[in-house]
Amino acid sequence: MIAVFGVAWAMTPIPDASQTAVAQGSVIFYRDGKTVLARQGENRKNVKLAEVPKYVRDAVIAAENRTFYQDEGVSLRGTARAVWSTVSGQQLQGGSTITQQMVRNYYSGLSQERSITRKIKEIIVALKVDRSRSKDWVLEQYLNTIYFGRGASGIQAASQAYFGVDVGKLTVAQGAYLAAVIQQPSRFAEPSGANLKAATERWKSVINAMRQTGALTAAQAAEQRFPKLNKAVSTLIPKGQEHYIVDQVEAELNRRGYSDEDINQDGLKVTTTFDKKLMTAAEKAVNSVLPDDTPKEVRTGLAAVDPATGEVIAFYGGRFKSSQYDNAFSAKVQAGSTFKPYTLAAALQAGLPLSTRVNGNSPMTVASASTPIPNEGGTSYGMINLVTATQNSVNTAFVDLGQKVGLDNVAKLAEAAGIPKAQIDPHRSAATFPLGVASVSAVQQASGFGTFAANGVHHEAHVIRSVTDASGRTTEIRARTDQAFSEQTAADATYAMTQVVKAGTGTSARLYDRPVAGKTGTSDESAAVWFAGFTPQLATAVNMFRDDNKTVSVPGYGDLYGGTLPARIWQAFMTEAMRGKPVKEFPEPSEYGYGPYWNPYDSWRDERDEEPVAPDERPTESGEPAEPDPQPTGTEEQPPEEESQPPFDDPGFEQQEQAPDDGGGPVEQAPDQPPAEDQPPTDLRPPAG
Repeated sequence: MIAVFGVAWAMTPIPDASQTAVAQGSVIFYRDGKTVLARQGENRKNVKLAEVPKYVRDAVIAAENRTFYQDEGVSLRGTARAVWSTVSGQQLQGGSTITQQMVRNYYSGLSQERSITRKIKEIIVALKVDRSRSKDWVLEQYLNTIYFGRGASGIQAASQAYFGVDVGKLTVAQGAYLAAVIQQPSRFAEPSGANLKAATERWKSVINAMRQTGALTAAQAAEQRFPKLNKAVSTLIPKGQEHYIVDQVEAELNRRGYSDEDINQDGLKVTTTFDKKLMTAAEKAVNSVLPDDTPKEVRTGLAAVDPATGEVIAFYGGRFKSSQYDNAFSAKVQAGSTFKPYTLAAALQAGLPLSTRVNGNSPMTVASASTPIPNEGGTSYGMINLVTATQNSVNTAFVDLGQKVGLDNVAKLAEAAGIPKAQIDPHRSAATFPLGVASVSAVQQASGFGTFAANGVHHEAHVIRSVTDASGRTTEIRARTDQAFSEQTAADATYAMTQVVKAGTGTSARLYDRPVAGKTGTSDESAAVWFAGFTPQLATAVNMFRDDNKTVSVPGYGDLYGGTLPARIWQAFMTEAMRGKPVKEFPEPSEYGYGPYWNPYDSWRDERDEEPVAPDERPTESGEPAEPDPQPTGTEEQPPEEESQPPFDDPGFEQQEQAPDDGGGPVEQAPDQPPAEDQPPTDLRPPAG
C-alpha cells in the first residue's frame, strides 16, 4: 500500500495555473458605469483575504475545519470514513478539510465525481498544496471559490446575495450565517418552515463553535441574533427590456472579439450605452400612447441614438412576455416614406438644389416599372420643389427624383448613412426603391437619421461604451466614423424635414420648445408605419407593424399612418428625453426651395389645373431654353417579385401556410409596388386671396 501510494504521489502533480477554477462572471452596467443592469456567467468576485473580516474567517474555520491552521491539509479520520462509505456502497461522506475542499473547487483538473480514485487524487494534491502554499493563501482561495447557494460562488458574491453588502461590511451574525450555509447551500439559501428551523440551529452551532475556539467571548456570543436575510434574487438573465439589452451586449462583445468564455468566466465589467431613465421613458411613451385595446398582433419598436457618438441610449423592444424577439434591433420592416430623405440627400449631394422641380403628378409611368406608380388617393401635385415633395411625402416626386439622380447613387448614400448593403441590394434597381421598399430596423433608421443630425457624419450604432477586464485594464469603445455626405447636404435635407413637422405629414411630432426634423412613413396597405426624426442632440425612430404583415389598425384610429400613433409615441418619448436639455438650432440651408423661377402656386396644382412648365422648358438667364435634364434610359430590368418573407429577420420564425384565398401570410412588398405616402392635407389649394 505504501508503494502504491508512493507511485500515486509521484504521478500526481499540483495542477498548473491554467487549471485553476477562478472564473468570475461579467457584470453589465448602464451607461453611468455604476448601476448594475445584469450579471452573466459565474457569479463570483474574488477578494483578498485582508478584505474579509477576521470574525468571518473565524466563523468559517469554526464551522468547517477547526484545526485548519494546525493540520497538514487532510483529515485522516474523515477521509477513512469517506472511503469506507464509498466501498460499502453507502452515500459518500465528506470528511474534507478546508484545504481538500479548496483543492476540489480551485483546481478544475480535479473532477467532482464521487469515486475512490478522485478522493485519493484530492488527498495527494491537498497534501502537496499544504506543503507548498501558506495557510492564508489556501483560505483566501477557499473563500473565493466555495459555493454558498443563491448562485453565488465566493464570499463576496454571497455577501451581496444574502445581505446586499460587500464582505467587509458583514456583521458577526451575518458572517456566521454564511459559514452555516456552506454545509447545505441549497437547503439554507432561502429557508422557510422546517428548513428555517434547521438553518437557525445550524447558525447557533456556528456561534457556539466560535465561542469554543475563542473567536467570540461568551458575552459576545450571547449578544448575537439570527440575521435577516434579503429576498433571493435570480442571477439568471433578466427579463423584459433588460433581456433584450443582454442579447445585444453579448452579440456586440462577440463581434469585438470576446468569446462566450470571456464573457462568462473572465470577470469583465461592461459599461453599456443605455440610459436607465430613458429606457423607462421609452417604455412609458409606448404604453401611454397606445390604447389598451390595441390588438396583441400589433408590435411597436422604438430606438434612440446619440448622433454625435452612435451610442444607442434607449429603446423599446416590445412586450417580452409575447415575444423574446425584439422590435427595435432585430425586427426589420419596410421603411416606407422614411427612406425618402436618403433619396433627397443623394440628389442634394449630386448638386441638385432644394428648388429642383420634380413631377408630382399621379400616376407616373416609368420604363423600369411594370405598372404606373400612383400617389395616395391619386392626387396630383404638379411640378413641385424638393421641400414641398418632402413636406407632403409625394411618391411620384421621389420616383422622378430617383430617376434623375440615379438609383445606384441613392443606394450608395443610404448605405453610407448606416443602412446595411445586404438590405438594400435586393431593391436598388426598382423604380420604387426611393419610396422605401427595403426593410430596416428601428435602430438602423435612428442611426441613419442621426447622420443628418451629425452634419453628414455617420457614427456606427453600438451598445457598449467600455470593457474593463479582471486586471483593471479598460478598453474604450470607439465606433467607426465616416463622412457619409457633406454638411451642406445634411443642412438642406434637414431643413426639408423640418417642414414635415411644421406643416406636413408629421405635425403630431412637434416639440413646442425646440426645432424638430423628421419624416413619416407608411408602407403599402399600412403593413408598417413609422416616424423617424431628430433634434441636434438625439435621433429616434418609432415603428409599428404586425407579425402577419396585415394592415396595422387600432380601435379608435382605424388603419394607421406614420403621422398618427408613431408620431405621437415619438413626441411622448422625445419630450421626456429632451427635458432640461439646451435648445439647439439646425444649420441654415443653402436655400429654401425657392429658385429664381419659383411660382408659389406650382405646389398646389392638381390634374385639373393647367399643366405646369416642364423643367427643361424653363428659360435661362440668357433667354434660351435650358438644357434638358438627363432622362432615365429605361433599360433597367424590373426585378422579379420576391418570395414571401416574414416582416422581420427572425431565425425562429416559421411562416404558417395559408389558404390561397385568405390573403397569404407575411409577404414583403413587391419591388414595383410603392408604399403608400402619408396622408397629405385634404385641401391642396391655398386659401382664397
